[in-house]
Amino acid sequence: MKERSEVWEHFDKEDLPSGMHAICKYCGMSYKCGAKKNGTSVLWAHISRCRKYPFNTPKDSKQSLLSFKSAKEPSGGTSGLTYHKFDAGSIRKALSFMVIVDELPFKFVEGIGFRHFCGVIEPRFNVPSRITVAKDCFETYLTEKRKLKNVLKRCNSRVSLTTDTWTSIQQINYMCLTVHFIDNNWKLHKRILNFCPISSHKGDDIGKEIEKCLLDWGLENVMCITVDNASSNDTAIGYMRRKINGWKTGVLKGRFLHMRCVAHIVNLVVSDGLKTVNESVQRVRHAIRFIKQSPARLQRWNSTYLMLNAAIELQDAFERYSGEDPHYVVDLNERDGKGSPNSDDWNNVRRLSEFLQAFYDLTLHVSGSLYVSLNLFFHELVSVAVLMKDLVSSDDVDMCLMACRMKEKYEKYWGDLEKINLLIFIAVVLDPRYKLDYVEWMITEIYDPIVASKLVDNVKVALNALYEEYRVSSGNDVNREEVSSSKDGKTPLSPKHKKIEVLKSKYKKHKCERDGDAKIELDKYLEEDTAEDIDEFDILSWWKFNCSRFPTVGRIARDVLVVPVSTVASESAFSTGGRVLVSLGAH
Repeated sequence: MKERSEVWEHFDKEDLPSGMHAICKYCGMSYKCGAKKNGTSVLWAHISRCRKYPFNTPKDSKQSLLSFKSAKEPSGGTSGLTYHKFDAGSIRKALSFMVIVDELPFKFVEGIGFRHFCGVIEPRFNVPSRITVAKDCFETYLTEKRKLKNVLKRCNSRVSLTTDTWTSIQQINYMCLTVHFIDNNWKLHKRILNFCPISSHKGDDIGKEIEKCLLDWGLENVMCITVDNASSNDTAIGYMRRKINGWKTGVLKGRFLHMRCVAHIVNLVVSDGLKTVNESVQRVRHAIRFIKQSPARLQRWNSTYLMLNAAIELQDAFERYSGEDPHYVVDLNERDGKGSPNSDDWNNVRRLSEFLQAFYDLTLHVSGSLYVSLNLFFHELVSVAVLMKDLVSSDDVDMCLMACRMKEKYEKYWGDLEKINLLIFIAVVLDPRYKLDYVEWMITEIYDPIVASKLVDNVKVALNALYEEYRVSSGNDVNREEVSSSKDGKTPLSPKHKKIEVLKSKYKKHKCERDGDAKIELDKYLEEDTAEDIDEFDILSWWKFNCSRFPTVGRIARDVLVVPVSTVASESAFSTGGRVLVSLGAH
Protein backbone atom coordinates (compact mmCIF):
# COMPACT_ATOMS: atom_id res chain seq x y z
CA MET A 1 0.00 0.00 0.00
CA LYS A 2 1.41 3.38 -0.94
CA GLU A 3 1.76 5.66 2.07
CA ARG A 4 0.05 8.58 0.32
CA SER A 5 -2.75 9.08 2.84
CA GLU A 6 -2.37 11.60 5.67
CA VAL A 7 -3.52 8.89 8.06
CA TRP A 8 -0.04 7.35 7.99
CA GLU A 9 1.22 10.30 10.01
CA HIS A 10 -0.51 8.60 12.96
CA PHE A 11 0.47 4.95 12.29
CA ASP A 12 3.62 2.85 11.92
CA LYS A 13 3.79 -0.19 9.68
CA GLU A 14 5.02 -3.45 11.20
CA ASP A 15 5.42 -6.84 9.53
CA LEU A 16 4.01 -9.40 11.98
CA PRO A 17 3.67 -13.22 11.51
CA SER A 18 -0.03 -12.73 10.70
CA GLY A 19 0.78 -10.15 8.05
CA MET A 20 1.37 -6.42 7.67
CA HIS A 21 -0.18 -4.30 10.45
CA ALA A 22 -0.68 -0.59 11.11
CA ILE A 23 0.19 0.35 14.72
CA CYS A 24 -1.29 3.51 16.27
CA LYS A 25 1.47 5.83 17.48
CA TYR A 26 -0.62 6.95 20.45
CA CYS A 27 -2.33 3.89 21.93
CA GLY A 28 -0.62 0.98 20.19
CA MET A 29 -3.83 -0.41 18.65
CA SER A 30 -3.06 -2.73 15.72
CA TYR A 31 -4.98 -3.10 12.43
CA LYS A 32 -4.33 -5.31 9.44
CA CYS A 33 -3.18 -3.52 6.31
CA GLY A 34 -1.50 -4.31 3.02
CA ALA A 35 -4.34 -6.19 1.34
CA LYS A 36 -6.49 -4.41 -1.23
CA LYS A 37 -9.56 -4.78 0.96
CA ASN A 38 -7.82 -3.01 3.85
CA GLY A 39 -8.41 0.65 3.09
CA THR A 40 -7.72 3.68 5.27
CA SER A 41 -11.31 4.23 6.46
CA VAL A 42 -10.76 2.01 9.51
CA LEU A 43 -7.59 3.89 10.40
CA TRP A 44 -9.31 7.28 10.10
CA ALA A 45 -12.17 6.04 12.26
CA HIS A 46 -9.69 4.93 14.93
CA ILE A 47 -7.92 8.29 15.00
CA SER A 48 -11.24 10.10 15.40
CA ARG A 49 -11.96 8.15 18.62
CA CYS A 50 -8.47 7.36 19.93
CA ARG A 51 -8.46 8.51 23.57
CA LYS A 52 -4.71 9.10 23.58
CA TYR A 53 -4.72 11.23 20.43
CA PRO A 54 -3.98 14.70 21.86
CA PHE A 55 -6.54 16.53 19.72
CA ASN A 56 -9.47 14.29 20.63
CA THR A 57 -11.92 15.28 23.39
CA PRO A 58 -13.30 12.37 25.45
CA LYS A 59 -16.83 11.41 24.46
CA ASP A 60 -18.16 12.00 27.92
CA SER A 61 -16.69 15.51 28.01
CA LYS A 62 -19.23 18.29 27.54
CA GLN A 63 -16.61 21.01 27.53
CA SER A 64 -17.00 23.64 24.81
CA LEU A 65 -14.03 25.24 23.07
CA LEU A 66 -13.45 28.97 23.05
CA SER A 67 -12.82 30.59 19.71
CA PHE A 68 -12.29 34.12 18.50
CA LYS A 69 -15.27 34.50 16.18
CA SER A 70 -17.46 37.49 15.49
CA ALA A 71 -20.73 37.06 17.33
CA LYS A 72 -23.54 39.59 17.75
CA GLU A 73 -24.67 40.32 21.26
CA PRO A 74 -28.33 40.97 22.18
CA SER A 75 -27.43 44.60 22.82
CA GLY A 76 -26.41 45.01 19.22
CA GLY A 77 -22.65 45.07 19.80
CA THR A 78 -20.15 42.41 18.83
CA SER A 79 -17.96 40.15 20.89
CA GLY A 80 -14.65 38.76 19.78
CA LEU A 81 -14.90 35.70 22.01
CA THR A 82 -17.52 33.00 21.64
CA TYR A 83 -17.73 29.26 22.20
CA HIS A 84 -17.84 26.27 19.88
CA LYS A 85 -18.98 22.76 20.72
CA PHE A 86 -18.00 19.82 18.57
CA ASP A 87 -21.07 18.31 16.89
CA ALA A 88 -20.38 15.66 14.24
CA GLY A 89 -24.04 15.60 13.16
CA SER A 90 -24.11 19.32 12.40
CA ILE A 91 -20.85 19.05 10.46
CA ARG A 92 -22.27 16.22 8.35
CA LYS A 93 -25.37 18.30 7.60
CA ALA A 94 -23.15 21.21 6.59
CA LEU A 95 -21.12 18.88 4.39
CA SER A 96 -24.19 17.56 2.57
CA PHE A 97 -25.38 21.16 2.16
CA MET A 98 -22.06 22.08 0.54
CA VAL A 99 -22.18 19.11 -1.84
CA ILE A 100 -25.71 20.07 -2.92
CA VAL A 101 -25.39 23.84 -3.36
CA ASP A 102 -21.91 23.69 -4.93
CA GLU A 103 -22.93 20.82 -7.24
CA LEU A 104 -20.03 18.64 -6.11
CA PRO A 105 -19.66 14.93 -6.97
CA PHE A 106 -19.93 12.62 -3.97
CA LYS A 107 -16.38 11.48 -4.71
CA PHE A 108 -15.17 14.91 -3.60
CA VAL A 109 -15.30 13.96 0.09
CA GLU A 110 -12.80 11.15 -0.44
CA GLY A 111 -10.20 13.44 -1.99
CA ILE A 112 -6.84 13.61 -0.25
CA GLY A 113 -6.84 17.39 -0.15
CA PHE A 114 -10.31 17.64 1.36
CA ARG A 115 -9.56 15.03 4.03
CA HIS A 116 -6.34 16.83 4.90
CA PHE A 117 -8.23 20.12 5.19
CA CYS A 118 -10.82 18.53 7.50
CA GLY A 119 -8.07 16.94 9.58
CA VAL A 120 -6.47 20.34 10.12
CA ILE A 121 -9.64 22.31 10.79
CA GLU A 122 -11.34 19.68 13.00
CA PRO A 123 -9.27 16.51 13.71
CA ARG A 124 -12.11 14.94 15.70
CA PHE A 125 -14.42 14.81 12.68
CA ASN A 126 -14.44 11.50 10.81
CA VAL A 127 -15.01 12.41 7.16
CA PRO A 128 -17.74 10.10 5.81
CA SER A 129 -17.46 8.09 2.62
CA ARG A 130 -19.15 9.03 -0.63
CA ILE A 131 -21.91 6.50 0.09
CA THR A 132 -22.65 8.08 3.46
CA VAL A 133 -22.65 11.58 1.97
CA ALA A 134 -25.06 10.44 -0.74
CA LYS A 135 -27.37 9.10 1.98
CA ASP A 136 -27.08 12.38 3.90
CA CYS A 137 -27.97 14.37 0.78
CA PHE A 138 -31.00 12.16 0.19
CA GLU A 139 -32.07 12.61 3.80
CA THR A 140 -31.77 16.38 3.32
CA TYR A 141 -34.02 16.07 0.26
CA LEU A 142 -36.63 14.10 2.22
CA THR A 143 -36.57 16.68 5.03
CA GLU A 144 -37.04 19.59 2.62
CA LYS A 145 -39.76 17.67 0.78
CA ARG A 146 -41.72 17.20 4.01
CA LYS A 147 -41.42 20.92 4.76
CA LEU A 148 -42.64 21.89 1.28
CA LYS A 149 -45.52 19.41 1.48
CA ASN A 150 -46.69 21.07 4.68
CA VAL A 151 -46.44 24.53 3.10
CA LEU A 152 -48.48 23.43 0.07
CA LYS A 153 -51.03 21.70 2.30
CA ARG A 154 -51.59 24.91 4.27
CA CYS A 155 -51.79 27.04 1.13
CA ASN A 156 -55.39 27.95 0.30
CA SER A 157 -54.80 28.70 -3.37
CA ARG A 158 -54.43 26.72 -6.55
CA VAL A 159 -51.01 26.02 -8.00
CA SER A 160 -49.69 26.32 -11.54
CA LEU A 161 -47.00 24.19 -13.14
CA THR A 162 -44.25 24.49 -15.71
CA THR A 163 -42.60 21.44 -17.23
CA ASP A 164 -39.98 20.67 -19.80
CA THR A 165 -38.07 17.62 -21.04
CA TRP A 166 -34.44 17.10 -21.92
CA THR A 167 -32.09 14.35 -23.09
CA SER A 168 -28.69 13.98 -21.40
CA ILE A 169 -25.43 13.12 -23.15
CA GLN A 170 -26.01 9.56 -21.93
CA GLN A 171 -29.22 9.58 -24.05
CA ILE A 172 -31.46 9.41 -20.98
CA ASN A 173 -34.73 11.35 -21.12
CA TYR A 174 -35.51 13.61 -18.17
CA MET A 175 -38.47 15.74 -17.15
CA CYS A 176 -38.50 18.69 -14.76
CA LEU A 177 -41.74 19.76 -13.06
CA THR A 178 -41.86 23.11 -11.24
CA VAL A 179 -44.72 24.33 -9.06
CA HIS A 180 -45.67 28.01 -8.75
CA PHE A 181 -47.95 29.22 -5.97
CA ILE A 182 -48.90 32.30 -3.96
CA ASP A 183 -48.91 31.59 -0.24
CA ASN A 184 -51.41 32.77 2.37
CA ASN A 185 -49.35 35.93 2.83
CA TRP A 186 -49.54 36.77 -0.89
CA LYS A 187 -45.92 35.90 -1.59
CA LEU A 188 -44.96 34.26 -4.89
CA HIS A 189 -43.00 30.99 -4.75
CA LYS A 190 -41.56 28.49 -7.21
CA ARG A 191 -40.14 25.08 -6.32
CA ILE A 192 -38.93 22.13 -8.37
CA LEU A 193 -41.15 19.20 -7.47
CA ASN A 194 -39.46 16.55 -9.55
CA PHE A 195 -36.45 16.02 -11.78
CA CYS A 196 -36.83 12.48 -13.02
CA PRO A 197 -36.10 10.16 -15.94
CA ILE A 198 -38.98 9.37 -18.27
CA SER A 199 -39.31 6.56 -20.77
CA SER A 200 -39.80 8.87 -23.77
CA HIS A 201 -40.90 12.31 -24.93
CA LYS A 202 -44.33 11.00 -25.92
CA GLY A 203 -47.31 12.96 -24.65
CA ASP A 204 -48.92 10.13 -22.69
CA ASP A 205 -45.65 9.32 -20.93
CA ILE A 206 -45.18 12.98 -19.96
CA GLY A 207 -48.79 13.20 -18.76
CA LYS A 208 -48.49 10.03 -16.67
CA GLU A 209 -45.29 11.27 -15.03
CA ILE A 210 -46.95 14.62 -14.17
CA GLU A 211 -49.94 12.75 -12.72
CA LYS A 212 -47.65 10.49 -10.66
CA CYS A 213 -45.75 13.47 -9.30
CA LEU A 214 -48.91 15.40 -8.35
CA LEU A 215 -50.33 12.38 -6.52
CA ASP A 216 -47.05 11.94 -4.67
CA TRP A 217 -47.16 15.58 -3.52
CA GLY A 218 -50.87 15.53 -2.76
CA LEU A 219 -51.63 18.26 -5.30
CA GLU A 220 -54.95 18.22 -7.10
CA ASN A 221 -55.96 21.88 -7.38
CA VAL A 222 -54.06 22.86 -10.53
CA MET A 223 -54.96 26.07 -12.35
CA CYS A 224 -52.66 25.92 -15.35
CA ILE A 225 -49.73 24.01 -16.88
CA THR A 226 -47.26 25.96 -19.02
CA VAL A 227 -45.44 23.97 -21.72
CA ASP A 228 -43.60 24.61 -24.97
CA ASN A 229 -45.18 24.12 -28.38
CA ALA A 230 -44.18 20.52 -29.04
CA SER A 231 -47.13 18.46 -30.28
CA SER A 232 -46.46 15.86 -27.58
CA ASN A 233 -47.31 18.48 -24.96
CA ASP A 234 -50.79 18.90 -26.48
CA THR A 235 -51.31 15.21 -25.79
CA ALA A 236 -49.87 15.52 -22.28
CA ILE A 237 -52.19 18.43 -21.43
CA GLY A 238 -55.17 16.52 -22.79
CA TYR A 239 -54.25 13.58 -20.56
CA MET A 240 -53.94 15.82 -17.49
CA ARG A 241 -57.21 17.61 -18.26
CA ARG A 242 -59.04 14.29 -18.17
CA LYS A 243 -57.36 13.31 -14.91
CA ILE A 244 -57.98 16.64 -13.16
CA ASN A 245 -61.61 16.65 -14.26
CA GLY A 246 -61.84 13.11 -12.90
CA TRP A 247 -60.56 14.42 -9.57
CA LYS A 248 -63.31 17.08 -9.81
CA THR A 249 -60.80 19.82 -9.03
CA GLY A 250 -60.59 21.50 -12.43
CA VAL A 251 -61.60 25.11 -13.06
CA LEU A 252 -64.36 25.28 -15.67
CA LYS A 253 -63.47 21.70 -16.65
CA GLY A 254 -59.86 22.60 -17.40
CA ARG A 255 -60.67 25.38 -19.88
CA PHE A 256 -57.54 27.35 -18.93
CA LEU A 257 -55.23 24.41 -18.20
CA HIS A 258 -53.03 24.75 -21.30
CA MET A 259 -50.69 27.77 -21.45
CA ARG A 260 -48.24 27.85 -24.35
CA CYS A 261 -44.76 29.16 -23.54
CA VAL A 262 -44.49 32.73 -24.82
CA ALA A 263 -40.71 32.54 -25.19
CA HIS A 264 -41.01 29.58 -27.57
CA ILE A 265 -43.71 31.27 -29.62
CA VAL A 266 -41.62 34.45 -29.92
CA ASN A 267 -38.69 32.33 -31.05
CA LEU A 268 -40.84 30.74 -33.78
CA VAL A 269 -42.26 34.11 -34.88
CA VAL A 270 -38.94 35.93 -35.13
CA SER A 271 -36.98 32.99 -36.54
CA ASP A 272 -39.52 32.72 -39.34
CA GLY A 273 -39.11 36.40 -40.16
CA LEU A 274 -35.32 36.28 -40.11
CA LYS A 275 -35.35 33.75 -42.93
CA THR A 276 -35.70 36.79 -45.16
CA VAL A 277 -32.69 38.68 -43.74
CA ASN A 278 -31.34 41.13 -46.31
CA GLU A 279 -27.82 41.50 -47.63
CA SER A 280 -27.00 44.21 -45.10
CA VAL A 281 -27.33 41.73 -42.24
CA GLN A 282 -25.25 39.18 -44.13
CA ARG A 283 -22.46 41.69 -44.74
CA VAL A 284 -22.29 42.66 -41.08
CA ARG A 285 -22.39 38.99 -40.05
CA HIS A 286 -19.54 38.13 -42.43
CA ALA A 287 -17.52 41.08 -41.16
CA ILE A 288 -17.87 39.81 -37.59
CA ARG A 289 -16.89 36.29 -38.61
CA PHE A 290 -13.78 37.57 -40.37
CA ILE A 291 -12.58 39.35 -37.23
CA LYS A 292 -13.52 36.51 -34.87
CA GLN A 293 -12.30 33.87 -37.36
CA SER A 294 -15.22 31.70 -36.33
CA PRO A 295 -17.26 29.65 -38.84
CA ALA A 296 -20.04 28.99 -36.31
CA ARG A 297 -23.52 29.73 -37.59
CA LEU A 298 -25.93 31.72 -35.46
CA GLN A 299 -29.00 29.59 -35.02
CA ARG A 300 -31.28 31.48 -32.63
CA TRP A 301 -32.79 34.86 -33.38
CA ASN A 302 -31.72 36.37 -30.05
CA SER A 303 -28.11 35.55 -30.96
CA THR A 304 -28.60 37.49 -34.18
CA TYR A 305 -30.07 40.42 -32.25
CA LEU A 306 -27.24 40.49 -29.72
CA MET A 307 -24.67 40.20 -32.51
CA LEU A 308 -26.14 43.11 -34.46
CA ASN A 309 -26.62 45.22 -31.37
CA ALA A 310 -22.97 44.76 -30.38
CA ALA A 311 -21.76 45.38 -33.95
CA ILE A 312 -23.68 48.68 -34.17
CA GLU A 313 -21.81 49.94 -31.10
CA LEU A 314 -18.54 49.15 -32.90
CA GLN A 315 -19.43 50.58 -36.31
CA ASP A 316 -16.58 53.10 -36.23
CA ALA A 317 -14.12 50.35 -35.31
CA PHE A 318 -15.24 48.22 -38.27
CA GLU A 319 -14.79 51.15 -40.64
CA ARG A 320 -11.29 51.89 -39.30
CA TYR A 321 -10.38 48.22 -39.52
CA SER A 322 -11.20 48.14 -43.23
CA GLY A 323 -8.53 50.80 -43.78
CA GLU A 324 -5.88 49.08 -41.64
CA ASP A 325 -6.22 45.46 -42.79
CA PRO A 326 -6.19 45.07 -46.60
CA HIS A 327 -7.21 41.41 -46.27
CA TYR A 328 -10.48 42.45 -44.63
CA VAL A 329 -12.10 43.94 -47.75
CA VAL A 330 -10.46 41.47 -50.14
CA ASP A 331 -11.59 38.44 -48.18
CA LEU A 332 -15.18 39.66 -47.87
CA ASN A 333 -15.35 40.40 -51.60
CA GLU A 334 -13.93 37.02 -52.55
CA ARG A 335 -16.10 35.06 -50.12
CA ASP A 336 -19.49 35.85 -51.65
CA GLY A 337 -19.06 39.04 -53.64
CA LYS A 338 -21.10 41.07 -51.16
CA GLY A 339 -18.15 43.01 -49.74
CA SER A 340 -17.85 44.85 -46.43
CA PRO A 341 -20.81 46.73 -44.91
CA ASN A 342 -21.28 50.34 -46.01
CA SER A 343 -23.21 53.19 -44.36
CA ASP A 344 -26.54 52.06 -45.88
CA ASP A 345 -25.97 48.58 -44.51
CA TRP A 346 -25.39 49.95 -41.04
CA ASN A 347 -28.59 51.99 -41.24
CA ASN A 348 -30.55 48.92 -42.32
CA VAL A 349 -29.06 46.84 -39.53
CA ARG A 350 -29.85 49.55 -37.00
CA ARG A 351 -33.55 49.53 -38.01
CA LEU A 352 -33.67 45.74 -37.78
CA SER A 353 -32.00 45.80 -34.37
CA GLU A 354 -34.55 48.28 -33.04
CA PHE A 355 -37.33 46.06 -34.35
CA LEU A 356 -35.88 42.91 -32.78
CA GLN A 357 -35.38 44.69 -29.47
CA ALA A 358 -39.15 44.71 -28.92
CA PHE A 359 -39.19 40.90 -29.09
CA TYR A 360 -36.04 40.63 -27.00
CA ASP A 361 -37.53 42.82 -24.26
CA LEU A 362 -40.76 40.83 -24.38
CA THR A 363 -38.87 37.57 -23.85
CA LEU A 364 -36.91 39.00 -20.90
CA HIS A 365 -39.98 40.45 -19.19
CA VAL A 366 -42.08 37.30 -19.38
CA SER A 367 -39.27 34.88 -18.51
CA GLY A 368 -38.94 35.98 -14.90
CA SER A 369 -40.13 33.51 -12.28
CA LEU A 370 -39.58 35.61 -9.16
CA TYR A 371 -42.34 38.07 -9.99
CA VAL A 372 -45.85 37.93 -11.44
CA SER A 373 -45.57 37.94 -15.26
CA LEU A 374 -48.98 37.00 -16.67
CA ASN A 375 -50.41 40.52 -16.28
CA LEU A 376 -47.29 41.99 -17.95
CA PHE A 377 -47.41 39.90 -21.10
CA PHE A 378 -50.50 41.55 -22.60
CA HIS A 379 -48.78 44.96 -22.68
CA GLU A 380 -45.76 43.46 -24.46
CA LEU A 381 -48.09 41.67 -26.87
CA VAL A 382 -49.79 44.96 -27.72
CA SER A 383 -46.45 46.70 -28.34
CA VAL A 384 -45.25 43.98 -30.69
CA ALA A 385 -48.60 43.80 -32.53
CA VAL A 386 -48.64 47.57 -33.13
CA LEU A 387 -45.02 47.49 -34.31
CA MET A 388 -45.70 44.70 -36.81
CA LYS A 389 -48.86 46.45 -37.98
CA ASP A 390 -46.84 49.58 -38.81
CA LEU A 391 -44.07 47.68 -40.59
CA VAL A 392 -46.49 45.68 -42.73
CA SER A 393 -47.49 48.95 -44.39
CA SER A 394 -43.92 50.30 -44.42
CA ASP A 395 -42.14 51.51 -47.58
CA ASP A 396 -39.07 49.52 -46.55
CA VAL A 397 -39.51 46.40 -48.68
CA ASP A 398 -37.19 44.19 -46.63
CA MET A 399 -38.74 45.15 -43.29
CA CYS A 400 -42.24 44.84 -44.74
CA LEU A 401 -41.55 41.32 -46.01
CA MET A 402 -40.09 40.29 -42.66
CA ALA A 403 -43.03 41.76 -40.72
CA CYS A 404 -45.53 39.96 -43.00
CA ARG A 405 -43.89 36.61 -42.33
CA MET A 406 -43.81 37.27 -38.60
CA LYS A 407 -47.42 38.42 -38.54
CA GLU A 408 -48.49 35.22 -40.28
CA LYS A 409 -46.83 33.10 -37.59
CA TYR A 410 -48.07 35.47 -34.87
CA GLU A 411 -51.68 35.01 -36.00
CA LYS A 412 -51.28 31.24 -35.80
CA TYR A 413 -50.90 31.41 -32.02
CA TRP A 414 -52.31 34.74 -30.81
CA GLY A 415 -54.84 35.35 -33.53
CA ASP A 416 -56.58 31.98 -33.32
CA LEU A 417 -59.41 32.33 -30.81
CA GLU A 418 -59.43 28.57 -30.24
CA LYS A 419 -55.76 28.39 -29.25
CA ILE A 420 -55.33 31.54 -27.20
CA ASN A 421 -55.59 31.15 -23.42
CA LEU A 422 -57.98 33.83 -22.14
CA LEU A 423 -56.14 34.07 -18.83
CA ILE A 424 -53.74 36.36 -20.72
CA PHE A 425 -56.52 38.96 -20.78
CA ILE A 426 -58.22 38.09 -17.49
CA ALA A 427 -54.94 38.68 -15.66
CA VAL A 428 -54.94 42.29 -16.90
CA VAL A 429 -58.56 42.70 -15.80
CA LEU A 430 -57.41 41.61 -12.35
CA ASP A 431 -54.67 44.25 -12.39
CA PRO A 432 -56.29 47.21 -10.56
CA ARG A 433 -54.32 49.66 -12.71
CA TYR A 434 -56.15 48.62 -15.92
CA LYS A 435 -59.24 46.37 -15.57
CA LEU A 436 -61.76 45.44 -18.26
CA ASP A 437 -62.14 48.73 -20.15
CA TYR A 438 -58.43 48.87 -20.84
CA VAL A 439 -58.38 45.29 -22.15
CA GLU A 440 -61.37 45.91 -24.42
CA TRP A 441 -59.83 49.05 -25.88
CA MET A 442 -56.45 47.45 -26.52
CA ILE A 443 -57.99 44.39 -28.15
CA THR A 444 -59.81 46.61 -30.65
CA GLU A 445 -56.51 48.35 -31.42
CA ILE A 446 -54.51 45.25 -32.35
CA TYR A 447 -57.11 42.88 -33.81
CA ASP A 448 -59.37 42.92 -36.83
CA PRO A 449 -62.81 44.38 -35.85
CA ILE A 450 -64.66 41.08 -36.27
CA VAL A 451 -62.02 39.10 -34.36
CA ALA A 452 -61.78 41.82 -31.70
CA SER A 453 -65.54 41.80 -31.08
CA LYS A 454 -65.60 38.03 -30.72
CA LEU A 455 -62.53 38.04 -28.47
CA VAL A 456 -63.97 40.70 -26.15
CA ASP A 457 -67.18 38.69 -25.82
CA ASN A 458 -65.14 35.55 -25.03
CA VAL A 459 -63.18 37.38 -22.33
CA LYS A 460 -66.37 38.68 -20.69
CA VAL A 461 -68.06 35.28 -20.78
CA ALA A 462 -64.96 33.55 -19.37
CA LEU A 463 -64.56 36.17 -16.63
CA ASN A 464 -68.18 35.86 -15.51
CA ALA A 465 -68.07 32.05 -15.63
CA LEU A 466 -64.87 32.05 -13.60
CA TYR A 467 -66.38 34.40 -11.03
CA GLU A 468 -69.54 32.35 -10.73
CA GLU A 469 -67.62 29.10 -10.19
CA TYR A 470 -65.52 30.69 -7.44
CA ARG A 471 -68.56 32.32 -5.85
CA VAL A 472 -70.42 29.01 -5.61
CA SER A 473 -67.42 27.26 -4.07
CA SER A 474 -66.63 30.12 -1.66
CA GLY A 475 -68.51 28.58 1.29
CA ASN A 476 -66.42 25.41 1.28
CA ASP A 477 -63.22 27.38 0.84
CA VAL A 478 -64.05 29.61 3.82
CA ASN A 479 -64.34 26.51 5.98
CA ARG A 480 -61.02 25.18 4.67
CA GLU A 481 -59.30 28.49 5.34
CA GLU A 482 -60.56 28.52 8.93
CA VAL A 483 -59.23 25.01 9.51
CA SER A 484 -55.95 25.92 7.79
CA SER A 485 -55.52 29.08 9.87
CA SER A 486 -55.80 27.01 13.03
CA LYS A 487 -52.95 24.85 11.75
CA ASP A 488 -50.82 27.88 10.99
CA GLY A 489 -50.21 28.61 14.64
CA LYS A 490 -53.48 30.20 15.72
CA THR A 491 -55.40 28.85 18.69
CA PRO A 492 -57.29 25.70 17.59
CA LEU A 493 -61.05 25.99 17.66
CA SER A 494 -63.02 23.72 19.95
CA PRO A 495 -65.69 21.49 18.32
CA LYS A 496 -68.36 23.87 19.66
CA HIS A 497 -66.74 26.96 18.14
CA LYS A 498 -66.07 25.14 14.87
CA LYS A 499 -69.79 24.51 14.46
CA ILE A 500 -70.52 28.17 15.21
CA GLU A 501 -67.98 29.33 12.62
CA VAL A 502 -69.48 27.01 10.00
CA LEU A 503 -72.95 28.42 10.72
CA LYS A 504 -71.58 31.97 10.50
CA SER A 505 -70.05 31.28 7.10
CA LYS A 506 -73.33 29.77 5.88
CA TYR A 507 -75.21 32.86 7.11
CA LYS A 508 -72.79 35.16 5.27
CA LYS A 509 -73.32 33.18 2.08
CA HIS A 510 -77.10 33.27 2.59
CA LYS A 511 -77.02 37.04 3.17
CA CYS A 512 -74.93 37.63 0.06
CA GLU A 513 -77.32 35.59 -2.08
CA ARG A 514 -80.40 37.25 -0.56
CA ASP A 515 -79.09 40.80 -0.92
CA GLY A 516 -77.51 40.27 -4.29
CA ASP A 517 -74.01 41.25 -3.12
CA ALA A 518 -72.54 38.09 -4.57
CA LYS A 519 -73.67 39.15 -8.01
CA ILE A 520 -72.22 42.63 -7.85
CA GLU A 521 -68.83 42.10 -6.17
CA LEU A 522 -67.17 41.73 -9.56
CA ASP A 523 -69.01 44.82 -10.81
CA LYS A 524 -67.92 46.76 -7.73
CA TYR A 525 -64.32 45.91 -8.45
CA LEU A 526 -64.56 46.80 -12.14
CA GLU A 527 -66.39 50.07 -11.51
CA GLU A 528 -64.04 51.28 -8.79
CA ASP A 529 -61.38 53.80 -9.86
CA THR A 530 -58.18 52.22 -11.14
CA ALA A 531 -55.02 52.31 -9.04
CA GLU A 532 -52.20 54.66 -9.92
CA ASP A 533 -49.95 53.22 -12.63
CA ILE A 534 -46.46 53.57 -11.18
CA ASP A 535 -43.30 51.52 -11.73
CA GLU A 536 -43.11 50.54 -8.05
CA PHE A 537 -46.65 49.15 -8.03
CA ASP A 538 -46.82 45.74 -6.33
CA ILE A 539 -49.91 43.90 -7.51
CA LEU A 540 -49.68 41.17 -4.87
CA SER A 541 -49.43 43.72 -2.06
CA TRP A 542 -52.48 45.53 -3.45
CA TRP A 543 -54.54 42.35 -3.42
CA LYS A 544 -53.24 41.40 0.02
CA PHE A 545 -54.74 44.59 1.47
CA ASN A 546 -57.89 44.61 -0.67
CA CYS A 547 -58.92 40.95 -0.81
CA SER A 548 -61.14 41.49 2.25
CA ARG A 549 -63.22 43.95 0.21
CA PHE A 550 -63.33 41.64 -2.82
CA PRO A 551 -62.99 38.12 -1.34
CA THR A 552 -64.16 36.15 -4.37
CA VAL A 553 -62.34 38.28 -6.95
CA GLY A 554 -59.28 38.16 -4.69
CA ARG A 555 -59.30 34.37 -4.72
CA ILE A 556 -59.50 34.42 -8.50
CA ALA A 557 -56.62 36.91 -8.68
CA ARG A 558 -54.47 34.75 -6.44
CA ASP A 559 -54.98 31.69 -8.65
CA VAL A 560 -54.68 33.50 -11.99
CA LEU A 561 -51.73 35.81 -11.34
CA VAL A 562 -49.51 32.90 -10.33
CA VAL A 563 -49.69 31.41 -13.85
CA PRO A 564 -46.27 31.68 -15.58
CA VAL A 565 -46.20 32.42 -19.31
CA SER A 566 -42.78 30.87 -19.85
CA THR A 567 -41.19 27.49 -19.10
CA VAL A 568 -37.86 29.10 -18.23
CA ALA A 569 -38.27 28.05 -14.57
CA SER A 570 -38.13 24.39 -15.62
CA GLU A 571 -35.70 24.82 -18.52
CA SER A 572 -33.12 26.49 -16.29
CA ALA A 573 -32.94 23.34 -14.15
CA PHE A 574 -31.37 21.49 -17.08
CA SER A 575 -28.47 23.94 -17.33
CA THR A 576 -27.56 22.79 -13.80
CA GLY A 577 -28.84 19.25 -14.24
CA GLY A 578 -26.55 18.57 -17.17
CA ARG A 579 -23.45 19.30 -15.13
CA VAL A 580 -24.61 17.27 -12.14
CA LEU A 581 -25.75 14.25 -14.14
CA VAL A 582 -22.53 14.12 -16.14
CA SER A 583 -20.55 14.42 -12.92
CA LEU A 584 -22.42 11.59 -11.23
CA GLY A 585 -22.17 9.45 -14.31
CA ALA A 586 -18.41 9.92 -14.41
CA HIS A 587 -17.91 9.08 -10.75
